Amino acid sequence: MPRTARLAPKKQVFHLLIRGNGRKAIFKHERDYQRYIEILDKYKQQYKFKLYHYVLMKNHVHLVLETTEEGGGIAQIMKGINLSYAQYYKYAYKHKGHFWRDRYKSILVSNDHHLLTCGIYVELNPVRKKISSEPKDYLWSSFNFYAYGSNGSIIDENPVYTSLSHSTQKRREKYRKFIQDMISKKNALKGEMNRRLVYGNEEFINEIKKNYHIEEKTKPKGRPKKKTKTGKKNKPLATSGPGV
Repeated sequence: MPRTARLAPKKQVFHLLIRGNGRKAIFKHERDYQRYIEILDKYKQQYKFKLYHYVLMKNHVHLVLETTEEGGGIAQIMKGINLSYAQYYKYAYKHKGHFWRDRYKSILVSNDHHLLTCGIYVELNPVRKKISSEPKDYLWSSFNFYAYGSNGSIIDENPVYTSLSHSTQKRREKYRKFIQDMISKKNALKGEMNRRLVYGNEEFINEIKKNYHIEEKTKPKGRPKKKTKTGKKNKPLATSGPGV
């Protein structure tokens, strides 16, 4: 998993992905989702981070949060949240062994329209996974806070969302339209975050690359394709094994 979070500045926006070990379910009942939200709230108070967007899926979690100068770093925050929920789950279900899959994945996000796009990507997870046809029908996300003003007890309003309009009603209408536009474009944002370490405008990406010596994306797995004398890459040869 990427180690970029430990190199990040103290005040930074992150898109975080946390998976259960072996992609097994980390939420079995409604009380589990609620407990995770309570834990988020607890560590928000302790480490002073801002939570802009989230979705709790059956076997993984997406968070979009911003660390602050006066609060803790992302490593402290995630250690607290992950350990606390794992302890709850192990006690509740007599679970033994590793609970989380390796280390969480983190993506640095610029505080501009990319932050809003990232939030929409997160909230559309239930739709992309075909769990729900409409994001409003999925209870365990931040969507209904932005679209309808409900379920926002732990949400800090995305500053880009705030700038959409002076009118609360118009902001909600615009947000719902953004979401519907994305749903109508079936492949919109599909794979948008794949392999990313940094997500933002060109200036932000260049600054992060320069200051922290990391790339915008991770390199694809496997050996690079060989080039022919004409400079074109050869197509990989089919081999025996799964998926071929």
